[in-house]
Amino acid sequence: MIIGACRIKVHIFESYSLKDKRQVIKSLIERLKTRYNISIAEIDDLDSWQTALIGFACVSNETKHVQSVINNVIHFIDGDGRLEITAQDIEIL
Repeated sequence: MIIGACRIKVHIFESYSLKDKRQVIKSLIERLKTRYNISIAEIDDLDSWQTALIGFACVSNETKHVQSVINNVIHFIDGDGRLEITAQDIEIL
């Protein structure tokens, strides 16, 4: 069993309150869950209204598949015009 985990720090454009932030993050998380079948959650910076730390994980029996899913998720997040990735940390076990 291969486990891939990733932490991504994002900066949210045009977020002027926690309500704005949560709307963007919740929408993004739900789209990623359904599209890539991953476990994902906002894990830190809960009280910051312009930054968020998102963590996600996937499990497979092939390293190549785990790497592909992680890369696709990062690419999907990067393509969202509402936010920008400022840092990322990937671990494959």
